Amino acid sequence: MTITEKVAYLKGLAEGLALDESKPEVKIIKAMMDVLDDIALSVSDLEDGMDLLSEQLDAVDEDLDELEGYVYEDLDDCCCDDCCDEDEEEYYDVECPSCGEVICVDRDILEEGSINCPKCNELLEFEIDFDCDCDDCCDD
Repeated sequence: MTITEKVAYLKGLAEGLALDESKPEVKIIKAMMDVLDDIALSVSDLEDGMDLLSEQLDAVDEDLDELEGYVYEDLDDCCCDDCCDEDEEEYYDVECPSCGEVICVDRDILEEGSINCPKCNELLEFEIDFDCDCDDCCDD
């Protein structure tokens, strides 16, 4: 039962009592019934507005999900390995040309320019350019 139906029921009960309208108590009861009726109509209008707003919000949420899929899909297609996830440490595999040992190094070691191979002690030199022309990458 909705609030408007409940107020209509109360009005029907009050009318069914056949109250003497000349008494002041009856005038107050009738005035309260009118106020309750107005409040019930306002609540009904608010519920209708909330339903419409909820539908619109659901539509916006669906559109946002579609947009996020489009945006994040594009980030996954970045042309380089240097995208904006700076919280994750990136490691690179480097193979020693003398002994063939594969060494895992991070960006800091590559930027230093050289490291000795832990197996054969051969000096490995790096000339790395971390600048990227990709629009998706962060500026360091």
